[in-house]
Amino acid sequence: MSQAHGPSLAARALAPATHAVEALGSLVILTGQTLMWLVRPPFRFVQLLIAMEFIGVQSIFIVMLTGTFSGMVFALQTVSGMREFGAEGIVGSVVAISLTREISPVFTGLMVTARAGSAIAAELGNMRVTEQIDALTTMGVSPVQYLLSPRVLAGVLVLPLLCVVYTCVGMVGAWVVAIVGLGVDPGVFIANIEQYLQPKDFWMGMIKAACFGFLITTVSGEKGFHASGGARGVGQATTEAVVRSAVAMLVVNYAITSLLTDV
Repeated sequence: MSQAHGPSLAARALAPATHAVEALGSLVILTGQTLMWLVRPPFRFVQLLIAMEFIGVQSIFIVMLTGTFSGMVFALQTVSGMREFGAEGIVGSVVAISLTREISPVFTGLMVTARAGSAIAAELGNMRVTEQIDALTTMGVSPVQYLLSPRVLAGVLVLPLLCVVYTCVGMVGAWVVAIVGLGVDPGVFIANIEQYLQPKDFWMGMIKAACFGFLITTVSGEKGFHASGGARGVGQATTEAVVRSAVAMLVVNYAITSLLTDV
């Protein structure tokens, strides 16, 4: 009696875990190669500037728009809640600390993931399926050095700057709502920010933003670099890049917060 050939029940049960381990291994290997090429000549300064312009400059508008309305909504909710206890004067410090520590790096990372991370995955995926990456290898150019290393470095450099922009416009939006719209005393608003906002709050946000920039570019770059299956494969790689970057940021955000927060 012939037996049907195919994966065993155990293999099918372990397939998701096996796939996850393979994906993680591929990401780690490619990230290691990317970091190695960062310190080896020739250095691609032009590609770095192009990547910084694409990831950073072209994301300024969406970051400012998101930051402004986030600050306005947060101030509105905070004032409404604090007035029940007669403590609306501390709104400035609450908004400033929340924006600096959490809201700015996380929302900036999510906006950059949606705009730049998806585009990186789609661009590299299209280059892979049209054999442009293979052509670079044929010409003696390392595709990792030429395509991935500049993008990773650009992400680490520009995300903290975008985070600062987000915080600044968020505070402006919060100030307008709290002072102009809800009548909070401007002197108390500013004084509480000066009193309670600490340098460690700023550096926590900067560390998170730099880590998020690294995660976005490495995950998106890896998914696009290893894309296959034509247009359908490129679309799938782009979707996976956005989802995995967002999940990785939230996990790393908790880890950094737990390490840097005084308990």
